[in-house]
Amino acid sequence: MSLIKSDGKLLEDGSTYRRLVGRLLYLTITRPDSTYAVHILSQFMDKPRQPHLDTTYKVLKYIKQTPGQGILLPSTGALHLRAFCDADWARCNDMRRSVTGYCILLGEAPVSWRAKKHTKISRSSAEAEYRSMDITYCEITWLKNILKDLQINHIQPVTLFCDNQAAMHIASNPVFHKRTKHIEIDCHLIREKIQAGMIQTACIRTTHQPADLFTKPLSSTQFETLLGELGVINIHSNLRGSVKGNQVQHRKSTTE
Repeated sequence: MSLIKSDGKLLEDGSTYRRLVGRLLYLTITRPDSTYAVHILSQFMDKPRQPHLDTTYKVLKYIKQTPGQGILLPSTGALHLRAFCDADWARCNDMRRSVTGYCILLGEAPVSWRAKKHTKISRSSAEAEYRSMDITYCEITWLKNILKDLQINHIQPVTLFCDNQAAMHIASNPVFHKRTKHIEIDCHLIREKIQAGMIQTACIRTTHQPADLFTKPLSSTQFETLLGELGVINIHSNLRGSVKGNQVQHRKSTTE
């Protein structure tokens, strides 16, 4: 999805576009698979154009085709937080700002996710990834406080998965280099929490990084794969699979 503000004909009446995007924003509360698309579309609310509206209709078509898709909240599993963060460097075509995406799982279920454009322009992909780690940690802190209010002890450090080796080296290296001075505040925050044992970083392959769902458009195959990694399922597909499995089992039993 590559849209810019000046692309296409300006809509004479943008109220339809604004109503549609406004309703889609509510849907992202339970449909993380639509978060990135709605994040992009919401940037054109002031002066929507025809390509923006056409893309909105495509999102609506996808949602209509997958009414049973959503989050599975299992009744069992450890109440342990895991976080995945990613950044797409200079993704914004208008301002060249990077986009951060993160998702946080409690056990095997996603409980928080977001796609957010950076307020500052990053000079490198490592800087963009490092800022995404900082944004994700702020969300981790908020969730840990909620668990504390619910009298759930979360003693172990939260694992923060990142697919950028340079950002992880900056987080673990106490030596400051000239090229990282412009992100000094973020560096101090993440390093302090790592040293305090509140978080621990871990490397993950890009092909298994579910946070990619919130930072960039993906192929259909990769999109479905990462949805599975995130814990989003389609109950209708599962029901169809169960019915087919029962039919096959029934045929086998009758032939025997």
